[in-house]
Amino acid sequence: MPYFYIFIAYLSGSIPYGLVLAKIFGGVDVRTIGSGNIGATNVLRTGHKGMAAATLFCDSVKGFLPVFIASYAGLEETALLGVSFAAVLGHIFPIWLKGRGGKGVATALGVFWALSLPLGAFSTVVWIIIARLAKISSLSALCSFALSPLFAALFLSWPLAIFCFAIALLISWTHRSNIQRLIAGEEKGVGEDS
Repeated sequence: MPYFYIFIAYLSGSIPYGLVLAKIFGGVDVRTIGSGNIGATNVLRTGHKGMAAATLFCDSVKGFLPVFIASYAGLEETALLGVSFAAVLGHIFPIWLKGRGGKGVATALGVFWALSLPLGAFSTVVWIIIARLAKISSLSALCSFALSPLFAALFLSWPLAIFCFAIALLISWTHRSNIQRLIAGEEKGVGEDS
């Protein structure tokens, strides 16, 4: 039974909303501009704020929905965390794009909201605060996910903390080029070209 939910979560995560929305409403392939990423930050580089917001929302929902449904179906915590991880992996390695997806931030935040409202709220608030202060999307994401295991360990559960740590490692890996640019002082702010 859990394998069905895991498979559905992966397929849900694989839907490239940024690519689809940009092509339909902007007539552009986001893989050919900016960072080449299919996520909301790169969609914003098309100049369409509404399309970027829609991408952020859809990428979050595709993480939230399968986990919420699996939770409602009564899956135990370990299986639920497997479903959650599958949704994030789907975004990063989508079957429809031969494994070349996004960085997983919005989808992982959606997963966090489905797993635990306090975890989702904490991670989102940290992201917003760092984004407003530094105006660098990658730094916001890295800080948010780096702090999530600590929050989960202190206030939620150890299995959830371990899951958050795994997600933090995955997000750090998808942002490895961003980390190099941050260290070199060359990372661009939100809305700037890659």
